[in-house]
Amino acid sequence: MYQKGINQYRQVGVKDQVATADPHRITQILMQTALENLAVAKGCIERADFQNKGKPLAKATSIITSLKNTLDFDRGGEIAGNLNDLYEFMLTRLSEASIANDAAIVEEVIGLMLPIKSAWDQIPEADKQQAYQMRGE
Repeated sequence: MYQKGINQYRQVGVKDQVATADPHRITQILMQTALENLAVAKGCIERADFQNKGKPLAKATSIITSLKNTLDFDRGGEIAGNLNDLYEFMLTRLSEASIANDAAIVEEVIGLMLPIKSAWDQIPEADKQQAYQMRGE
C-alpha cells in the first residue's frame, strides 16, 4: 500500500516536470526513468523474481526505443548514427537479458546508458539555448 502511494506521487511529479520541461529536460527525465527501471529489473532478476522483471524491462525498452526514434540524423550526423547503433544494441541486449534472466546483461546496458546521461547532463545552458534557437523552439 505504501509503495503504491510513493509510485503515484512519483508519477505526478514526473508528469509535472514533463509538462513544463524543454526538450533537453524531457530527454534527461527519460534517461533517468530508463535507468531506474533497469535497476528495478536487475534487482528482480537477482532475487529470482522473474514475474516482476517484465514491467520495468518493458518500460526501459520503450524509453530507449523512444530515444532512438527521436534522433535527428540531419542535424546529429555521425553522433546520431552512433547513438542509433548503441540504442539498437541496448535493445537487443535487453531482449537477451529478459530471455536469459541475466542481471549482468541489464548491468551492461546500465553501464552503456550512464555515460550518455552524464554527457547529456553536462551540456551547458548556453549550448541548449543555441540549439533551441536553431530549431526555432
